[in-house]
Amino acid sequence: MEEEEGSTPELRERKKSSSLENEQTALQTLPEKTRDIPPMRRSPKYVLFQRFAKLFLGCLAAVTSGMTYALYLSTYHERRFWFSSRQELEREITFQGDSAIYYSFYKEMLKAPSFERGVYELTHNNKTVSLKTINAVQQMTLYPELIASVLYQATGSEEVIEPVYFYIGIVFGLQGIYVTALFVTSWVMSGTWLAGMLTVAWFIINRVDTTRIEYSIPLRENWALPYFACQVAALTGYLKNNINTSVERFCYLLVSASTYTFMMMWEYSHYLLFLQAISLFLLDSFSLMQADKVHEVYRIYLLSLFLGYLLQFENPALLVSPLLSLVASLMLAKCLQLNVKKGTRIARMMKVMYFYLIFTLTVMLNVVMKTFVPHKENGHMLQFLEAKFGLNMTKNFTMNWLLCQESLQAPSQDFFLRLTQSSLLPFYILVLIICLFSVIQAIFRRINGKPLKEIVTLEDGRIGERPEIVYHVIHTILLGSLAMVLEGMKYLWTPYVCMLAAFGVCSPELWMTLFKWLRLRTVHPIFLALILSMAVPTIIGFSLWKEFFPRIMTELSELQEFYDPDTVELMTWIKRQAPVAAVFAGSPQLMGVIKLCTGWMVTNLPLYNDEDLLKRNENIYQIYSKRSAEDIYKILTSYKANYLIVEDAICNEVGTMRGCRVKDLLDIANGHVVCEEGDNFTYSKYGRFCHEIKINYSPYVNYFTRVYWNRSYFVYKINTVISFQS
Repeated sequence: MEEEEGSTPELRERKKSSSLENEQTALQTLPEKTRDIPPMRRSPKYVLFQRFAKLFLGCLAAVTSGMTYALYLSTYHERRFWFSSRQELEREITFQGDSAIYYSFYKEMLKAPSFERGVYELTHNNKTVSLKTINAVQQMTLYPELIASVLYQATGSEEVIEPVYFYIGIVFGLQGIYVTALFVTSWVMSGTWLAGMLTVAWFIINRVDTTRIEYSIPLRENWALPYFACQVAALTGYLKNNINTSVERFCYLLVSASTYTFMMMWEYSHYLLFLQAISLFLLDSFSLMQADKVHEVYRIYLLSLFLGYLLQFENPALLVSPLLSLVASLMLAKCLQLNVKKGTRIARMMKVMYFYLIFTLTVMLNVVMKTFVPHKENGHMLQFLEAKFGLNMTKNFTMNWLLCQESLQAPSQDFFLRLTQSSLLPFYILVLIICLFSVIQAIFRRINGKPLKEIVTLEDGRIGERPEIVYHVIHTILLGSLAMVLEGMKYLWTPYVCMLAAFGVCSPELWMTLFKWLRLRTVHPIFLALILSMAVPTIIGFSLWKEFFPRIMTELSELQEFYDPDTVELMTWIKRQAPVAAVFAGSPQLMGVIKLCTGWMVTNLPLYNDEDLLKRNENIYQIYSKRSAEDIYKILTSYKANYLIVEDAICNEVGTMRGCRVKDLLDIANGHVVCEEGDNFTYSKYGRFCHEIKINYSPYVNYFTRVYWNRSYFVYKINTVISFQS
């Protein structure tokens, strides 16, 4: 390995000298009259001006695209919720589920007397979940809220803008950066900013499948994925062969900063970086790029994990992450100087052993770390995967509830139909097939000992020999494989589908690679490739503009209505009638809204990365099962609950998928209903609690007293003194 790295400068000098010899021989073969004519060369000032103009226009288009998308999101959000014309309580109700929890802590930080005091209260939080003190910053990854609160107060925005507008404005701005990063990535790969424009167009048109920003603004992924897109854009430039030292250093610094920031913003970030590390490992294993660059990225991973572990209160999830195990194995293999990249027959045989060694080391290190490092985070993920792939059948309520979530199921046909109607999926498949076959050719060429060209020209037609292309092909295949299993992964995969498809149709090298395979001779292939790289995206852009632009403008012009008076009435009653020290119990999604809108303590939260909270959710959900009043009373009082909220939508739920209603899952977990060949056998002697409690007869009235109700919610006070009456 050291010999190969050391010989790189000599190879470059030989290539330069050989190119000079080729020019001299070419001049000698010319006729004598034409030999004296000096070649037509543009002045350096003209070339510099041309490059500057191209760079300026591209950057202007990228920034404009990002700002336009952020403005579009803001306008669409205002039109959908009538946000500016509503009261604060109605605005906060639009944050549902876990989004409400994140924003509630942002409000608490603004109310704190100082930043230090606010951080301390979050890290020692005992005012959110009853009988439980949590480190909310670590457990819920609240670094975005800490940063937003600091910026809001440091910039003096209290007198200019309301906190909620400042918060969602930052998120919308990050989405603009997200789009700009995708623009730049496609531009760097194709060499034309026309690809970036097409990427943005596809991204916005398919926004239902590219982002969840319009459903849940404060989600962690909405804060984190823009930084990952910046990291991918910088990594794309860093992997290129023909870049100067200053650009390479800038890309390296940007990769370092964005990797660490991304890891701090999302608790699942190290899993996504693990897939990226696998892509780089395969890229390096087949010697398709300089090994030094790959190992520099590995060092960035290690540094980010180390700093993240320290600044996330010694988060054990980072120590037991597969990313750390894989990178440590690869660095150990490098220290052992395992060189299997030469084209000899022995090296080809050893390559299989090399892959096996890396796999074995990764698994062993991960097992060792999990043995010696105490951890509880995401321990249910393995059980979920076993149940997902049919390796373990279970009646556990939490596992079956997760399996029934739409985001954790296989994608529907509507998803592929939407991508096809926008012409994204057909062009993506075309680009992926061409790039993949070209990459396979490059790999076989490298295995057979043939050298790869350091700078691939348009005439070569070998797009698969460019390192950044190989990386994106591997990465998109890995993300796509996960998206075919879990629909929620489409929000990670589809944006890069837009980027890769736009790059391909705008890249003359891709068309030239195709023409090389077809051995086109009727028309000059270079000329035709240049024509198609401009004509095809122009036709696509015009058709998209004609079909989808009127729809987008219609969405922005129509006023939609978000009307939820029952929830508003419930929150108003709690703030006016319930004691300040009261503890509420109910569904996790509703508890998140109560915590945000009222500040009252709750028994459970819509968070699924903690075993205790998962168990609490399952226990509180028993109010919709066939259990006795005494059983439910014991469960609620064990969590010091004072009020119980029964939701009519869950109690009378009519699910579209059989067996996925909350009450069905509870009956299966409790053994109250057994489904055999379509027949239901009931084993519970009690009726469904949420139905029976509404009748107001003994023994339910002995334990619970109804204090408020409307069309959607029934609130019961949990009696502290039980009075048995007939």
